[in-house]
Amino acid sequence: MIKCLIIDDEPLAAKLIEAYIDKMDYLEVRAIFNNPLKALSYLQEEKVDLIFLDIQMPELTGIQLAKIIGDKTKVIFTTAYPDYAIDGFELNAVDYLVKPITLERFIKSVNRVVQQHVEELSPREPATSSSTDYIFVKTEYRHQKINFEDVRYFKGYGDYVAIYKQSEKILTLQNLKHFEQVLPTDKFMRIHKSYIIALDKIDYIEKNRVVIDKEYIPISNSYLPDLRQKLGLK
Repeated sequence: MIKCLIIDDEPLAAKLIEAYIDKMDYLEVRAIFNNPLKALSYLQEEKVDLIFLDIQMPELTGIQLAKIIGDKTKVIFTTAYPDYAIDGFELNAVDYLVKPITLERFIKSVNRVVQQHVEELSPREPATSSSTDYIFVKTEYRHQKINFEDVRYFKGYGDYVAIYKQSEKILTLQNLKHFEQVLPTDKFMRIHKSYIIALDKIDYIEKNRVVIDKEYIPISNSYLPDLRQKLGLK
């Protein structure tokens, strides 16, 4: 069962999401808040799997609240303003629902969460090395071959990943966790919630970031010791 929290200062919008959740056997509403500060206090004591989060709210916006929560809990943004979509995906939101939300669109969104939830409960062992030097990814209407030697880094945007090559960027409908599980760990490493890098493409490391092809990529504090150990740095 996926435990859900609804945060929305519009009672009718919150009720609609609650009604949709009630139709799903694998979802349950744990609480509903119209005040983001009260919701934040609740989250300090209780754990949920998924938050339906409105963006335009008084005192604290959904974007601000999501930054405070971090990546510990999955978020689906709900709002009447589509201009915020890019901000939502920069925060690794699972999805972005524009009001009025249809049941069909709601189901499509939560199915992404279910897929991620199953993957997290049944993780695959990452490959330590690979007998092949490529993978195939689905992009647009084809399966594209990606040679490992051409990849600089992967950047995640929720359920989308951008694969950066030397002179090309490829978008694929997949999450970063998938690539973390299938890429050979002797060639690639996750260094941030939004980045996996090719270790042999690092130009240099400066404080809490690496530089690849003049691009500065942040290193999260939790990943820094493992990266230093893998590269043999003191």
